[in-house]
Amino acid sequence: MTRKQLHGTLFCVGLTAAAALAVVAGAAAGGEEKPYSVGADGKVDWYTFSGFRRYHAECHVCHGPDGLGSSFGPGLAESLKTMSYDEYLDIVVNGKENVSNANFRKMPAFGENRNVMCFVDDIYAYLKARSDGAIGRGRPENEPKPAEVAARDSACLG
Repeated sequence: MTRKQLHGTLFCVGLTAAAALAVVAGAAAGGEEKPYSVGADGKVDWYTFSGFRRYHAECHVCHGPDGLGSSFGPGLAESLKTMSYDEYLDIVVNGKENVSNANFRKMPAFGENRNVMCFVDDIYAYLKARSDGAIGRGRPENEPKPAEVAARDSACLG
């Protein structure tokens, strides 16, 4: 079972965000694989494209377009060069106190926000692709949406 499948399953059965964090983090502990794919034609997989869409719906207000940062939040494309998946997930789920930014002292927790948590791995895939330089700025072209994605999204969002 992939991280994406596992994460969607956890929310379908109603586990809390903390329990989801523990199980998903354990699944990720086996090593960092690329959570995205970019074809020879430059098209990204659906999950990475979904992450682009969700990032720009929920995260870019503070973290800037394309993960480049703003006066409120750090550039996540840069942060993911040194941040593990586990650290990323912990911050998204639980928030972060004492952020080193004069304009913004706390990142809120998104563990109860289904618009983030149902797509947390998609957002990570997008940001990791940006961090690795695998995709550039702007809306990426994407592969078609797999049939199983509609069921995943519906099950998680309710």
